[in-house]
Amino acid sequence: MINRNLMRKASQIFVALALILNCAVAGAAQIYWTDWTGSNTGPVSGLFQGQGTITTPTTTLNVTYNNPQGIGFYQVSGGTDWWNPRTPVGSSPYTSALVDNPPDFNDIVALQYAGNQTLQFSQTIANPVFSYVSLNGNGYAFLNQDFEILSYGGAGGNLPGDNSCGYWGCGTSYKNVVNLGNGNIEYQLLGTGEPHGTIRFTGAFNTLTWRSLSNEYWNGFTVGVQGTAAEILPPTGVPEPATMLLLGLGLMGLAGVRRKFKK
Repeated sequence: MINRNLMRKASQIFVALALILNCAVAGAAQIYWTDWTGSNTGPVSGLFQGQGTITTPTTTLNVTYNNPQGIGFYQVSGGTDWWNPRTPVGSSPYTSALVDNPPDFNDIVALQYAGNQTLQFSQTIANPVFSYVSLNGNGYAFLNQDFEILSYGGAGGNLPGDNSCGYWGCGTSYKNVVNLGNGNIEYQLLGTGEPHGTIRFTGAFNTLTWRSLSNEYWNGFTVGVQGTAAEILPPTGVPEPATMLLLGLGLMGLAGVRRKFKK
């Protein structure tokens, strides 16, 4: 018959390992934000193109933003810090259990017109985060690109990520999913009041495309990444570090239990 004390110890080992794995996977992450550095207009009337860079621990990648409709304004150096309040960091509208830091710069792309727009990255990135300011009277629709709402400035309620109000006030954020047919699904970011917050896309991306749902002056955004895909995502077939840790500690625990049984 199996000794109850040994079974209890084995159970405690696996509970501890589960907690370790959860902390390793769900812990907050340093975000590397876009430093918007310049802009130019193309030959099409109203077309706006902005450029920026993201510097990660191992590389600097280029970011290009295209909006055929044009924008409200583009702030790339100094100016009003629309990402306030920044402190305390833990209650910023833009931080959460998965995002350590709000946008590093005062940079922002301020939108005005309904229509499609695209972000392009010079390297494949992992788990991009998208922060927004003053989404009142508008909304963003991402085609076939699901997201999770990490935080928003809703006056510090009890919901996870419901943090301090943003620069223009308080508001809630929520997701609406619309099936367009033919295998296309639209994931809409909507809100009430004055939404300020951060959403995240999980996986590897070279582009990010969405449309503004209405004309409204103004609502703004910036984008950051957890890292490049090469930095963050493991090669196919190679366990992630947390998984390897769990496996190793699990084997050690089972070996200890086995020795006790043999005694």
